[in-house]
Amino acid sequence: MTGPPKARESGLTSCLCCHQLVRMPQGEESCRCPRCGARVHTRQVGSLTLTWAFVITGAFLLVPANILPVMTVIYLGAGEPSTIVSGVMQLYDTGLWGIALIVFVASIAVPVMKLVGLVLLLVQIQFRLPLIPLQAMQLYRVVSAIGRWSLLDLFMISILVALVDMGAIAEVAAGPGSTAFATVVVVTMLAARFFDPRLIWDAYDARRGRKGAVEGAVRNG
Repeated sequence: MTGPPKARESGLTSCLCCHQLVRMPQGEESCRCPRCGARVHTRQVGSLTLTWAFVITGAFLLVPANILPVMTVIYLGAGEPSTIVSGVMQLYDTGLWGIALIVFVASIAVPVMKLVGLVLLLVQIQFRLPLIPLQAMQLYRVVSAIGRWSLLDLFMISILVALVDMGAIAEVAAGPGSTAFATVVVVTMLAARFFDPRLIWDAYDARRGRKGAVEGAVRNG
């Protein structure tokens, strides 16, 4: 079963930084982009391994990020630490359901969705599961785009710490949960960065080629 010629088979690849089409030197798997100078690979070295490592790390860090307090509001010498979940509940109970929804989406839903999306892509590629490449690419684009919105919660904490500083009257202190959550955001962004979306098409072509070989064997047999 033959298809249209592949750029990789023709010795061409795309720079992931400036998207310049680069002709690879004969027998080489990497070179420098002539336009931006970035390192260009036919496929990112160790892409799946690095992505799995960051995804697993992010999944483990989600536990302390949601269990440990992210901030403590101290008013007149007394204060109670708040986790992400308790903060969402407090906002909802006080009638600020809009802000509660934003915090829930940015702090809980987005990191979980990003990790689940990356796991689905990794499993599909490694186990050659049936996949529609266009849908997989849409999932990858969503995963890459939503990660930055997780920083909203950290920006809110930073602003509160900077603004609410009234000495002995009121103070906002960031907790260890905010550090764990910030690490989760960075790790998930790195996971999306090291995932090579071209592997989606490699898996699709390999499965299609294997299917075509089986059909050809059946016809010939």
